[in-house]
Amino acid sequence: MGDQDNKRPETFVFLRKLIEIWALLGGAVLLGIVATTSWSLIRDILWKTPVQGENEIVQVGLAVAVFAFLPLCQVTGANITADIFTSRSGPRTIAVLTMIASLVAFVFALLLVWRSWDGLLDYRELNETTAIMQFPIWTAFIPILMSLALLVVASAISIHDAWDDYKALRMPDPILH
Repeated sequence: MGDQDNKRPETFVFLRKLIEIWALLGGAVLLGIVATTSWSLIRDILWKTPVQGENEIVQVGLAVAVFAFLPLCQVTGANITADIFTSRSGPRTIAVLTMIASLVAFVFALLLVWRSWDGLLDYRELNETTAIMQFPIWTAFIPILMSLALLVVASAISIHDAWDDYKALRMPDPILH
């Protein structure tokens, strides 16, 4: 990827690094969930007192972590694909299909940002909290919205990369004599 980074605008290189760091933070959240669950299990076995609100921590933490990984999956092309349909396609066709898929991801990410923002506002207005730990549900929307905003950025980068791939593979116009 080093050679490709030299050809990309500096902004894209910075945004890709930001997306990688965000995914690593999602991984840290996931490790925190594992630690919490493990500690709860140990406490339950030894003292019959599991961590209060463990299920809430796991539910919210997993949602945050999964959303944190989405931008990295998009920008690296690690999303699920149906290669069986494209295995015999040429590089230009794959570039076009990748561009279309990235455009769909871009529009879908924008839709998710819009609706999640409305969800945050609704939960904040209702002041709804979790049952045991009593933390406001709307706070979980903040990192999720950040992930979705990065997904929009990652989709735009993917569109740009697919367009560059398409242009690089375009056949030159025949010279007429």
